[in-house]
Amino acid sequence: MHERLLADFEQRKPAALARAVSIVENHRHGFEALLGALHSRLGHSRRIGITGPPGAGKSTLTSRLVALYRSRGLTVAVVAVDPTSPFTGGALLGDRIRMEEVALDPGVFIRSMATRGSLGGLASSTREVADVIDAFGFDRIVIETVGVGQSELDISRTADSSVVVLVPESGDSIQTLKAGLMEIADIFVINKADRPGSDRLRNEIELMLGLRMGATFKNIPAHHGVDLKRLANPAKLARDAALGSEAEHWTPAVLATSAVKNEGIEPVAEAIDRHFAYLEQTGALRERRWRRLRQRVIEVVEHRVRKRLWGDSTTNAWLDEQLASLDSGTLTPFVAADELLRRSGDLLTRMDS
Repeated sequence: MHERLLADFEQRKPAALARAVSIVENHRHGFEALLGALHSRLGHSRRIGITGPPGAGKSTLTSRLVALYRSRGLTVAVVAVDPTSPFTGGALLGDRIRMEEVALDPGVFIRSMATRGSLGGLASSTREVADVIDAFGFDRIVIETVGVGQSELDISRTADSSVVVLVPESGDSIQTLKAGLMEIADIFVINKADRPGSDRLRNEIELMLGLRMGATFKNIPAHHGVDLKRLANPAKLARDAALGSEAEHWTPAVLATSAVKNEGIEPVAEAIDRHFAYLEQTGALRERRWRRLRQRVIEVVEHRVRKRLWGDSTTNAWLDEQLASLDSGTLTPFVAADELLRRSGDLLTRMDS
C-alpha cells in the first residue's frame, strides 16, 4: 500500500516524511506495516528530551538549540507536544509559533502533536513518530513535552538524554525535592537565570544531587543529626565529590541559561554531547535503547489485547452477564478476570489477518 510513499521516503522528500508522520501519528490503516518497513533504519538519530513545568522557556531553549545545531551543519527535527484543542482535538500549535525563526530552515522539521488525554507529558504516538523521523535520517531529534509537571516521566523512556528546565520563581525549588524530576534528569537547566533566586535554585539542585548520590556526606563520620553548618559550602562539596566518580556514574550537569538572550546555550549542547559520549562508552546507550524497544513491544501487546478483548461482542456480553454476581458479592473481580482470560485464549493468540 505504501510502496510509493516508501520510495519517496527513501529519496528524502519532505512531503513523504510529513505524510508518513501523519499516518503513524493518527494510526491510519497500514501504519504498523509502515513502521515495520522502517524499523531496520533506526538508530541514526540522537534523541534529546526537553521537559519541565509550564512557563520554564522550553520552546525558546529548544529553538536556540536547533539554531546551534544547524550552525554546526546538523539536521534537526523537533517533536513539540502541545495541549489538545478542546474543539478540534488537535494540537494548539503554540510551540511551532514560538519556533518561527527556525521553522523555515530546510534542515529543520517541526511536528506539533496533541497530547489527546495522555498524562505522561507526551502524546501516545510520540515514540512512533520519533521512529519515523529517525528512519528519515535526521542527526538530532528534540522532543519537547507539553509541560504538565510531575507526571512528565515518559520522556525518560523516549530520549537518549533528558534535559529538565526549571526557572527561579514559581516554586521551582520545591521541584528539587520531587523524586520524579530528580530521577529522569540527565542535565538540569536553570533558564531565565538573570532573575533573582537562580543561584539559590542551582545550589539546592546540586545539594540534592549530592544527597541522592551519597556524595555530600561520603567522607563524614556517621552521626545522628549532622550539622550542615560544618560544611562551608554543601553544594560545592557535593559537586566536587561527584565529579571525582563520573567514570562510574553520570553526574547531571546543572547549567544556567537565558534562552531569550541566547546566553548559555552552547554549554547545554556540550553537556548533551558529553552525556551521549558517556552513554556510548559505558554501554548505557545500548541498554537504554534496548529498554525502549522492550517497552515498545509491551505497548503493542497491551494495545492489541485491549482491542481484541473489548472489541469482541461475545466477551463484552459474557462480562455483562457477570455483573449481577459481582454486585451480590458471590463473584469477585479477580475471579471474573481469571475466567475471562481463560475463555479468551483463542481470541488472544490468533494471528491478525
